[in-house]
Amino acid sequence: MKILISNDDGYQAPGIVALYEALKDLAEVEVVAPEHNNSAKSNALSLHSPLYVHTAHNGFRYVNGTPADCVHIALTGLLGYRPDLVVSGINNGANMGDDTIYSGTVGAAMEGYLFGIPAIAFSQTQKGWAHLDVAAQKAAELVAQLLPSLDGSPQHHAPWLLNVNIPNRPASEIPGFKVARLGRRHAAEQVIAQTNPRGDTMYWIGGAGAAKDDAEGTDFHATALGYATITPLQVDLTDHERLPYWAPTAARLSGAPAAATPAGTTGRHDTGSSAA
Repeated sequence: MKILISNDDGYQAPGIVALYEALKDLAEVEVVAPEHNNSAKSNALSLHSPLYVHTAHNGFRYVNGTPADCVHIALTGLLGYRPDLVVSGINNGANMGDDTIYSGTVGAAMEGYLFGIPAIAFSQTQKGWAHLDVAAQKAAELVAQLLPSLDGSPQHHAPWLLNVNIPNRPASEIPGFKVARLGRRHAAEQVIAQTNPRGDTMYWIGGAGAAKDDAEGTDFHATALGYATITPLQVDLTDHERLPYWAPTAARLSGAPAAATPAGTTGRHDTGSSAA
């Protein structure tokens, strides 16, 4: 079995080193990770600048690009083979709720998923790497559980994408894993404006907002209770329930007779029914 590891904190981050050490006895493991921290780069690819690959003293390969760059070039020529699993992390901080949209950790795993390979993104719920050894142990437990189902032929299986968040706690305080849906956050905090030495105004993106939906069943709720959470993700952003609702608008714009909007599909996005 072959595993590709990447992350968004960079190839020297404690999290990726711990993950490699935890998985290296389970399979043949290779690391291709960003040269520098690329947090919040999501699925970005570098299309207008060349990418270079270097090898560190420990054998990790690093790229002057994004997390998705690393996985993309690994799978399209650098490795020379197709791994059975793509694993990203362990991230220095949570990737829960809306964070997953921005996360470079999730972006690296998602790139593997888009190539049809099962993938997992691992994160600790708090920054600072406290109890990183426990997080690595939990990651290894999950991977060990899943590897036999891959049978060395991921192309014969429908790929899956898992987002896993592990509390920064001793092993005795983590009761186990729990499947959870993504929660939601409030809007981000205000942008931070500062003046640079030349007198120009510069802006820093504000911190993430507080949890808005942390009800039972969410990743926020389960991790607060000490559980490591498993959230299966999908890439299809289509609002399938709203397709019939927007059909009349498209028909009017096309000069075609508008079909009646099916019952039960109104009540949201009022602009859809009024755009004539």
